[in-house]
Amino acid sequence: MAIRSALAGAVFSLAASSSAISEDQKMQNHPYLGMWITGDGHIRQELLPNGRYDEARGTRKSAYQGRYEVTGDHIEYWDDTGFTADGDFIDRVLHHGGMIFYRDGKKPE
Repeated sequence: MAIRSALAGAVFSLAASSSAISEDQKMQNHPYLGMWITGDGHIRQELLPNGRYDEARGTRKSAYQGRYEVTGDHIEYWDDTGFTADGDFIDRVLHHGGMIFYRDGKKPE
């Protein structure tokens, strides 16, 4: 009985690891990953494949950091200091906190 229980636990653990890997792989290929920059270049927000973001403001690197989740074209942020924010991707542009971010700072044509 103990062997059966151990085997069942191992199978469950492998299944959980497989689903985590596939989620990680999905994030690594997500179209919104990468650097998003305001038109004036002052704010730069990098969406990392591990579900974290790093935001620079002016000369201040890593001014804000935290985690994020994307559902469809909507993004939710949870900053490490405790505040939350959200935004939407509309026509290859990120609208967040009253600002507009472009992929790598390039306005879509």
